[in-house]
Amino acid sequence: MAGVTDAFKNKNGKAFIPFITSGYPSLDITEQLVYAMADAGADLIELGIPFSDPTAEGPVIQEANTKALEGGVTTDKIFEMVKRIRKNCDIPMVFMTYANVVFHYGTEKFVKISKEIGMQGLILPDVPFEEKEEFSTYTRKYGIDLISLIAPTSHDRIRTIAKDADGFVYCVSSLGVTGTRSKITTDIGAMVKLVKEAKDIPCAVGFGISNPQTAADMAKKSDGAIVGSAIIKIITKYGNDCVPKVREFVKEMADAVHSA
Repeated sequence: MAGVTDAFKNKNGKAFIPFITSGYPSLDITEQLVYAMADAGADLIELGIPFSDPTAEGPVIQEANTKALEGGVTTDKIFEMVKRIRKNCDIPMVFMTYANVVFHYGTEKFVKISKEIGMQGLILPDVPFEEKEEFSTYTRKYGIDLISLIAPTSHDRIRTIAKDADGFVYCVSSLGVTGTRSKITTDIGAMVKLVKEAKDIPCAVGFGISNPQTAADMAKKSDGAIVGSAIIKIITKYGNDCVPKVREFVKEMADAVHSA
């Protein structure tokens, strides 16, 4: 099965990475969305495991988290969904959630099951570099990638973070929480350069990307674009009828990234 870095090995070496919240609006729709996004050209999919206090998220994804939890989504139900997905689809996938979710489940148990069901990575936006070892001990033991995040303010630390990074480096485009923005002013090229000086590892940009033009711009300066809030907005608007609309949007975004 393909791994995280394989997502960046397509014809132009650029990956389009969509994010969705598992269980929003239902786990059945989440499963259908994975197939639709893979079919539309996504290279890697981030599956969010909902949490009651998602500190890195803006209002759009926060609301999706709340609705998914209210609908009775649990980590075990998400694991079962991934098992079903893996019978039909081998697109690289990573979980994005928060330290408390993993702690509560049992860190080693969570990572071991994630590997067994076919997940390739884990993103924990609330875990600083200095505290990652309590998770990376297990991700490395079981062979899944713990994805590191770098922010515009972490210049002095970027090389340190990059040297120890696995899979790809998640470049946070702007300070604050996730959400769509009219434009991104951070010098992404400088961030990517610092990473590449430390380690030959792909860099994908997230936070604030909402249209094909911005996605292409970010992909020109890095190795890929990550989009979450713009997709969740479509899901919110169309509910159970969202799958074809998300497929259409993902195809536009993936085409833009792959032609960057």
